[in-house]
Amino acid sequence: MITMKKYLPYIASLTVAVIFGFSFMFTKEALNVLAPFQLLGFRFASAVLLLTLLRIAGLIKVDYRGKKLGKLLLLTAFQPLFYFTCETIGVKLTSASEAGMMIAVIPILAAVLGAIFLKERPSMLQFSFIILSVVGVIFIIYMRGSTQSGSDFTGVLILMGAVLAAAVFNILSRANSLKFTPVEITYLMMWVGAVAFNTIGLGRALLDGVPIVEYFHALTDPRAYFAVLYLAVLSSVLAFFLLNFSLSQIEAAQAAVFANLTTVISILAGVLILKEKFYWFHLLGGSMIILGVWGTNYFLRDNTLPSKVDYLNNQAKTT
Repeated sequence: MITMKKYLPYIASLTVAVIFGFSFMFTKEALNVLAPFQLLGFRFASAVLLLTLLRIAGLIKVDYRGKKLGKLLLLTAFQPLFYFTCETIGVKLTSASEAGMMIAVIPILAAVLGAIFLKERPSMLQFSFIILSVVGVIFIIYMRGSTQSGSDFTGVLILMGAVLAAAVFNILSRANSLKFTPVEITYLMMWVGAVAFNTIGLGRALLDGVPIVEYFHALTDPRAYFAVLYLAVLSSVLAFFLLNFSLSQIEAAQAAVFANLTTVISILAGVLILKEKFYWFHLLGGSMIILGVWGTNYFLRDNTLPSKVDYLNNQAKTT
């Protein structure tokens, strides 16, 4: 029982990686019939509906009484607001496989931010692998910009904004896990996303003269319906619950390493299912990114990383 409990955060992270790996493909498909903020609005509204039903049924418990929500609201600004805005627009301008490669950089930024804010300091060997991943990203961006259109190049840069948002989220989620349960973090995230994205989506539709009935009628398209269902139930509710759980148990950089698998799945889905183009520089740059992320976590210095208990004690001393 103890051994199984020890591996639960890693099983959760593995499940999240698989779900997120296919999410880029579903996002790309949905964007063929839905506008970016329209897709995000439907996605998070569906997630809120599901979570609310689970709460009413007593299957999940959410209680914010006596808890300060300031830092948790700050978390929602990065994830879902900033992250999903950048990810969705970035995927629309690029491809599902490229999005997966850029998302693989999250562990690198998570390691850097973890060293700064959580004192999870990388060794010199880890730092070398961090540099390798960064070089891989720069290489892909440079080659993409020199061989593709300007809008596509812009899409890659926008995806890097999503990477930064996700890395900050990893740090903030780990810090908030000391006061909030994974369900409470996920619940507020979904509500903030639903309100914000639907407000923007409906607002833009009205400004463009799109009737409200037509705005919602887009969901009758099977590509939109199944994509929203997958993104809401699996990518939003289940995946974020598991992600927040894993971040409450293990270091940010360790949890983020599973982006490696996300990258592999997203590339395979994009190339094999969506028939996206895959160039030689994708393979070289992507290999550098994955090797860098692997090395960063493989050579993790456990004795230099504070445990959750140590982190909690340090926080108690400063408050």
